[in-house]
Amino acid sequence: MKTNAMRKLDALGVSYEIREYSIDPDQMDAEQVAESIGLPPEQVFKTLVARGDRHGVLMAVVAADAEVDLKAMARLSDNRSVELVALKQVQPLTGYLRGGVTALAAKRDYPVYVDEHMCKFDVIAVSAGVRGRQMLLAPDDYVRATQATVGAIVRTDP
Repeated sequence: MKTNAMRKLDALGVSYEIREYSIDPDQMDAEQVAESIGLPPEQVFKTLVARGDRHGVLMAVVAADAEVDLKAMARLSDNRSVELVALKQVQPLTGYLRGGVTALAAKRDYPVYVDEHMCKFDVIAVSAGVRGRQMLLAPDDYVRATQATVGAIVRTDP
């Protein structure tokens, strides 16, 4: 069954591959997803929902093994500060459950910010909009489909 994210890519003429995996509600972190679909964590990207003090809700897309740098996100998004939203707010804002959040076809078109490391790969994986299903596609296609801004948004300190 096609998800809204898949339909959006179809409408844009973007090719992608689907990888399905078993979900464990107790182990839904992005690194576990990467292992389940046979890709390294740096090639599987998670979507985090945040709120800026000036411009409101936004999405940050970073590698499974990375942590978003909220100060860098604030600078890139022209906010003074950015905070991740509480988990209970994610579904009402996006329409997606934890583990299935994607910047493709969310309830609203929020601004999307992608970490620049995404662009070094030929293929990346992102959620297809449901738990247990990832889409593999070219980073350039993902950036175009989400109209994302690309920049350095992950922590680099040890």
